[in-house]
Amino acid sequence: QVQLVESGGGLVQAGGSLRLSCAASGSISYIVHMGWYRQAPGKQRELVAVITSGGSTNYGDSVKGRFSLSRDNAKNTVFLQMNSLKLEDTAVYYCAAVTLRIGQRSDYWGQGTQVTVSS
Repeated sequence: QVQLVESGGGLVQAGGSLRLSCAASGSISYIVHMGWYRQAPGKQRELVAVITSGGSTNYGDSVKGRFSLSRDNAKNTVFLQMNSLKLEDTAVYYCAAVTLRIGQRSDYWGQGTQVTVSS
């Protein structure tokens, strides 16, 4: 089992910045990738950014060049730095982790944190 605790959401004006944090605990040695997804009202959940255990990152097309994902291995935490925020970035952001153990994949989700971008 992996537990994910998110922090850092809130209200920000368009063009501003926010940083989200997600701390993992539990069976963290089995995590193969970890990152963020988001879901806006009436839309499907979409990839924001993920980082693999090897350090490779993958970003959703809509956030490339504006968002940056990093991690602190000592704290088992990933950080999503969001710059140049747009109204369309408004969504609930979910931290996610995928573990692989004896060939079995498990997906874990945080409780979600609201990010609201205002004009």
